[in-house]
Amino acid sequence: MTDDINDLFFSPAPTKERPLTDLTALLVEDSRFASEAIRLMMRTSGARMRRADCVASARRHLGVYRPGLAIIDIGLPDGSGLDLILELKKHPGGPIVLATSGSDELAKKALNAGADGFLSKPIPSLSVFQNQILSILPTNAQPPGLRVVHNEQVDPDLIALRDDLMQKKELLSQSDRENYLSYICQFSASIANETMDQALSKASGQLQNSLGTTAAHDCANALESLIRKKIEAAPTI
Repeated sequence: MTDDINDLFFSPAPTKERPLTDLTALLVEDSRFASEAIRLMMRTSGARMRRADCVASARRHLGVYRPGLAIIDIGLPDGSGLDLILELKKHPGGPIVLATSGSDELAKKALNAGADGFLSKPIPSLSVFQNQILSILPTNAQPPGLRVVHNEQVDPDLIALRDDLMQKKELLSQSDRENYLSYICQFSASIANETMDQALSKASGQLQNSLGTTAAHDCANALESLIRKKIEAAPTI
């Protein structure tokens, strides 16, 4: 009977092959494509993960769920991940925070807001992902001894990329799209960076540079047209 009770409270320990075993994480990320990549790396590493796609959703999760790690994207549709980091770090005993962004220029701001580390997107390999997380975890949460290094890359499902593009196309099609252009710019630039899409990167940059000018309308139309073409060429279920 005693052994049965102990089994109920047994937590598996991290191993060399699965160094994040027993870690619970909340990913705050608006991109399904980026989320899918991190989900696959988390699963391979032995961790459990939930996802929130905006600040409001993250707050709802955190009201009922206390993760050991929060991975927070800086650019979110309803606010800045920096504000969420500041909120989490106001209270002792909260999760370890790893900020993430496709712009390395935001690393200093994230660390100043209280993030314990910064993960640059795109994530080049599983080993980089694991090492970055392990570097900010307490020693007792890490596997003992030498660890197996995994240099393989993770390829997310392209359906997730299509979903991201569809969402941004819908925003660009709205009559009040001017309210979303700054967000669309940073999101499109991030996707372009993760997929090494030079055409999308150029169109996003041109829109970003045109914000607040009369050229913004034409640049937004050009980005919308490019996204439509990419959706038509993307795989479907």
